[in-house]
Amino acid sequence: MTDENGRILEDKQHIFWFQVEGEKKLATENLMPGNQVYNEKLLNVKGVEYRIWNPFRSKLAASIMNGLKDFPFNKKSDVLYLGVSTGTTISHISDIVGQDGIIFGVEHATRVARDFLDRVASHRKNIVPIIQDARKPEEFFSVYKKVDVVYVDIAQPDQTDIAIENCKLYLKSGGYLFLIIKTRSIDVTKDPKRVIKNEIKKLESLFEIKQTIDLQPYDKDHAMVVATLL
Repeated sequence: MTDENGRILEDKQHIFWFQVEGEKKLATENLMPGNQVYNEKLLNVKGVEYRIWNPFRSKLAASIMNGLKDFPFNKKSDVLYLGVSTGTTISHISDIVGQDGIIFGVEHATRVARDFLDRVASHRKNIVPIIQDARKPEEFFSVYKKVDVVYVDIAQPDQTDIAIENCKLYLKSGGYLFLIIKTRSIDVTKDPKRVIKNEIKKLESLFEIKQTIDLQPYDKDHAMVVATLL
């Protein structure tokens, strides 16, 4: 964290906290100084530029705000990200993994993918864009190695099954799965807590469940499940 004069008071695992206008704000060091992705605030502290990371725009930031314990993203991490959308969260992961890490970013929706390519992937050499259906991981020809983290943010009824199939192909043994369970995309008629419990059961034969995080107030009826591949 920094005080009002911009001094850093806390730096943990390549994420930073700043005191801005009396509020504690999360940030990452900007890999591409001067470049904004979603009109986020930029801070310059002692010649280093940071990007404020908005938890209302990023479920990973929301998870950190709500007590995420394991944070396996670091310099040199390799990540498979399913459902990059317009690129808000992946841009912050890009800041964290740096030039020696790589993120394979998958998006299927054409209009959204165009925004992602224009705003993010074209500026960041550590992102490999894959315009492909997450249900067909065997067709991700650009993914040339196993990864440390599979991050899944897709709104599909079978999102957990899609995550599992991708992990079987691309996640290292002991690697991390970050799965955002969007309960309303799975079954709008059931209690969200019941849906989350059912989805976690699907993971238990292949993964050790590390943490389940309710994403309120940032996202309603969403949970982040963090697990490691057995």
